[in-house]
Amino acid sequence: MKAGKKFRNTEWFRFEVGKLKEVQVFFGEETQSADEEETDEAAIRKLIEDRVKAVRDKDINALLSNHALDILSFDVINPLQYIGADTVRERAEKWFSAYQSSIGYEIRDLSITISETVAFCHYLYRVSGTLTDGGKVEMWVRATVCLCKIDGMWTIVHEHQSVPFDSETGKASLNLEP
Repeated sequence: MKAGKKFRNTEWFRFEVGKLKEVQVFFGEETQSADEEETDEAAIRKLIEDRVKAVRDKDINALLSNHALDILSFDVINPLQYIGADTVRERAEKWFSAYQSSIGYEIRDLSITISETVAFCHYLYRVSGTLTDGGKVEMWVRATVCLCKIDGMWTIVHEHQSVPFDSETGKASLNLEP
C-alpha cells in the first residue's frame, strides 16, 4: 500500500490546574519530500560554492547574484549594518579593491537547515591575501546566511559575519583557527 501525502499539523493544548481543558489542531501545508529537501540542500550548497568562487575571483556581480534587494548584512567592520543590495555592493567593492590580487577564501564546517521556504546555514571561513599597502591578511570568520525561497529560487536575505573578541583586552581575536 502506498503512503498518502504528509502534512505538517500543529496541536495546541490548554491546561488548567494540571488538567487538559482544550485541544486545537491546525492542519498545515504538505511537507517536503526527502527528494525535495535534497534538491534544496544541493541548490544552497551550490549557492555557497558559487559565493566562494566569486570572492576568490573578486566578481561582485556573481557574489550578489543571489542577494535580495532588501538584504540586511552585519559585517565584521563598521557600520553596524548594511541595508540593501546597493550598500552591500559598495562594501564588496571596497573590500575587493583593498587586495592586490585574488582573495584566498575557504569554507569549513558548512551546516544547512532547510524548511519549505526558509533556510539558514552557518560556517567558518578563512580569508587571506595581500592588501594594496603590502599588509597580509589571514583570519577566520564566523558566518551565518539566511535564505528565503522566492519565486522558486533560494535568495540570501540576511548575512552575519563576526569574529570573537578577547574579553580582557577588548580586541578582536583574529589569530584563532578551527
